[in-house]
Amino acid sequence: MAMHKRGDTQIKREFWLRQGRQFLAIAVALFFVILMAVLYKRNDLVGEFSKNALVAGQLSVIIAFIGFTAFNWRCPSCKKYLGSDINKRACRHCNSRLR
Repeated sequence: MAMHKRGDTQIKREFWLRQGRQFLAIAVALFFVILMAVLYKRNDLVGEFSKNALVAGQLSVIIAFIGFTAFNWRCPSCKKYLGSDINKRACRHCNSRLR
């Protein structure tokens, strides 16, 4: 029984770490996408960028975020994708308690 408890604690700890990384990734991605939009409107801040360069930058950030999410946002127990709810209580695939 103690072994099972330790496994539950380990799963919850790993989920907490994954959730923290996901929140950080959301914040970073939003920051850069908004920054590039501001740079387009306010080219006097750091210099002029072409619209195509900024759109390509925004798309790169979004693609990187999606790739990171596909890698990070998985159940610590069964390794399946957790879906769009960032405040999950349990995995819908294996029913492991995450919080």
